[in-house]
Amino acid sequence: METMTEDPPLTFPSIWRHKHLLDLERLRSDELHAILKTAQTLKELTDGCRRKLSLLSGKTCANLFFENSTRTRNSFSLAAKRLGADTVEFSSSGSSVAKGETFVDTAKTIEAMGVDWVVTRHSTPGTPHLLARELKCSVLNAGDGPHEHPTQGLLDILTILQHRGPSNWTSDEVDPSELLAGMTIAMVGDIAHSRTARSNIWGLKALGAKVIICGPPTLVSHRWEEIGFEVAHRLDDIVQHCDVLNLLRIQFERQSTRPFPSVREYAALYAMNGDRMRRAKDNILIMAPGPINRGVEITPEVADGPHSVILEQVTNGIAVRMAALWLLAGANDQL
Repeated sequence: METMTEDPPLTFPSIWRHKHLLDLERLRSDELHAILKTAQTLKELTDGCRRKLSLLSGKTCANLFFENSTRTRNSFSLAAKRLGADTVEFSSSGSSVAKGETFVDTAKTIEAMGVDWVVTRHSTPGTPHLLARELKCSVLNAGDGPHEHPTQGLLDILTILQHRGPSNWTSDEVDPSELLAGMTIAMVGDIAHSRTARSNIWGLKALGAKVIICGPPTLVSHRWEEIGFEVAHRLDDIVQHCDVLNLLRIQFERQSTRPFPSVREYAALYAMNGDRMRRAKDNILIMAPGPINRGVEITPEVADGPHSVILEQVTNGIAVRMAALWLLAGANDQL
């Protein structure tokens, strides 16, 4: 049986005042920095997210998922357990929702069981914001339709900082708005339906990165240019300029019509393959939020190659979610 060790000291950041984590668009660069620093610290204190602490002992996290999930649900559960909290797992299939109970009533019922956080995923944008108004406990957005997925954006940024950030990026002396200055990071693929893309875009911009949004014209609106982002419709035009490529899955389940003639054509134009790797920078980072479709947005040789940090992203997801749970608990206790 795994035992918890005595908790090391951990200083709560004075700038953190948020009870909920709903999106990255409205977070300041110093607030993003606080979460990322906390995640890095907790990753180190738990020996790479493997050892248990008791920082959140006596608290309970409820996973309220109305869409399928493997990585995010399990990651939140492990994050809570790594810090000593209990978990409640909810699945909409077979629940009272099938009997006509409303989403809000279901959440209030779960909250009445004594939970401290509700982690929710739903196909409707804005659902976590609704719960934040209705519940007394903290609410974490695990994905609301195509809107945002804040912890995915944070774990992607944490992975970038670990590999390409300044050596002192966890220091209080750095300017958070310049953490990723000079870096070019491209989000490639199904931008129109990607909540991961939106969270990354807002977070990366706040930390000073140059963000390129790349994909077929049917999936990348030129409206992004109106708010200061570069838009590209050919991966071959930008690959040699990028420090990081984040390759997004084509979300066929959210599309009413096929946005391109065939998967083969999409792969020919946008998949990261061996030929494109040879034209990329020598130290390029290859990322993907998962699940990946091998042969569509990325070929096996690239997904499993030395530039890929896809599995590191998964580990960092636990670190980021530990940080989010701890910070929200602390902010809630101060209210």
